[in-house]
Amino acid sequence: MHLAYPAVLAVLLFSVGLYGVLARRNAILVLMSVELMLNAVNLNLVAFDVWLRDTLHAGQALTLFTIAIAAAEIGIGLAIVLMVYRNRGTSDVDRLRDTAETDQAPAAGDEKAEAAA
Repeated sequence: MHLAYPAVLAVLLFSVGLYGVLARRNAILVLMSVELMLNAVNLNLVAFDVWLRDTLHAGQALTLFTIAIAAAEIGIGLAIVLMVYRNRGTSDVDRLRDTAETDQAPAAGDEKAEAAA
């Protein structure tokens, strides 16, 4: 088996996932892009495990750990996104960041007004 084929596919998957993390604004799509990046890493681990003919199959063992971590990450991440959506009414990452900044700004202004009075 040529190592170039799975390596190129993994690079393409990782690139698409990285673009999704950097360009998307929906939190669920960002989580899906992170999962795509983790799957690219899994593909590399298995491909190098087969190419090196490792007797312990360390690449496949690491892939199982990565899959378990990815499952836990998506479960916790989706729960957080759902709670934020229920509280704020949006899952847009930029709007969540903007609301956090605007929530703190009036409080600082109120303290200055009270100190001046």
